[in-house]
Amino acid sequence: MYSLARSLLFRLEAEKAHGLALSTLDMAHRAGLARHLGGTPVSDPVTRMGLEFPNRVGLAAGLDKNADHLEALGALGFGCVEVGTVTPRAQSGNPQPRLFRLPQQGAIINRMGFNNAGVDHLVERVRRARFPGVLGINIGKNLTTPVEQAVDDYLYCLRHVHAHAHYITVNVSSPNTPGLRDLQFGEQLNRLLGTLREAGSRLDQAAGRRVPLAVKIAPDMSEAEVDTLAHCLQANDIDAVIATNTTLSREAVAGLPNAEEAGGLSGRPVFEPSNTILRVLRGHLPDLPMIGVGGIDSGDAAVTKQRAGADLVQLYSGFIYRGPGLIGECARALQAAKSP
Repeated sequence: MYSLARSLLFRLEAEKAHGLALSTLDMAHRAGLARHLGGTPVSDPVTRMGLEFPNRVGLAAGLDKNADHLEALGALGFGCVEVGTVTPRAQSGNPQPRLFRLPQQGAIINRMGFNNAGVDHLVERVRRARFPGVLGINIGKNLTTPVEQAVDDYLYCLRHVHAHAHYITVNVSSPNTPGLRDLQFGEQLNRLLGTLREAGSRLDQAAGRRVPLAVKIAPDMSEAEVDTLAHCLQANDIDAVIATNTTLSREAVAGLPNAEEAGGLSGRPVFEPSNTILRVLRGHLPDLPMIGVGGIDSGDAAVTKQRAGADLVQLYSGFIYRGPGLIGECARALQAAKSP
C-alpha cells in the first residue's frame, strides 16, 4: 500500500509531498486508522537516560518541526518521537525549492534552514496533544542571531520546552544555518554545553525531575575532533549523543540528479560515516547513551547501527522511502538481535 502512495507522492515536488503526506496521516489518525499503518507496535522496553522507551526505534527531528502532527506520528508505533528543530522566534527558512530526492541512493538533500513557527507555537501544540509516549524536543538558534550569541537562543528554548519534554536535544550540527557547526568544537561548545547544563540542572531541581540533555552531532568530523567532542560531552555531564545529522559530502552520490544541490545529505549515503562516528565515540565513552541515526532503511541496517554503538535508533529518510512498516521491521530486528 505504501509503495503505491509513495509513487503518487513522488510525482509532486518534495516539500509539497511532505506536507500532503502529513496532512493525510492526520486524517487517518482522526479516523482511527493511523495505528494500523505501522502494524502491531513492538513492545521491547529499554531504559536509557533514565527514561523507559517502549522500543528502540524513534522518529528523528526534522520531519515534524512544530509538533503539528505529534499524535498521528505517535500512533505509528515509534518508541519515541523527536520534534523540532525549534528556534525562539518563527522563521521561514531558506528559499524554496530546498528539499530534493535522490531515489537511486535512498537519499534526500535538504537546505530547509530551521523553518519553524517558533517555540511558543511548538509548546502550545505539545500541551494540546494527547501523546503518551517519550517526547524529545530539538532546539536551535535563529538565523539572525550571531553565533557569538547563540547560547542565548538555546537557553531561551531550553527554558520554554523543559516542562514539556522528556529529553532535550541541542542541535549544533545542521549544515543549513551559517556558522552553526562551529559550535561543535572547542571553547564555543564547552561554553554552550556548560551554560545549558547549569540552567538545565536548575530547572530540573525546580521541577523535581531530570530532563536529560542530548547533543546532535555531524558525521563530517575527524577522529581527533571526535576525541575532543567526547571530552567536552563528559566534562559537561551530557546525558546522550545523537549521531549523526546530515553530511556535506557528495562522494556517494556524485553524478546523480540533484547531487550538487546545496544542503545536508541524508539517507543511505550517510550510513557508514555515521556508523564510524558511533564506533569512535563508543570507544571514548563506553557508558554514554547513544542514539544512532543516518541511513537506516531496513531491520538489518538498524542492527548494524546498534552494533556500531547505538542504544536506540531514529528514522528519517528511510521512513520516507519505506513507510510506516519500517518502524516495526527495525524494532523486531533489534529485539531479536539482543536475544541469545
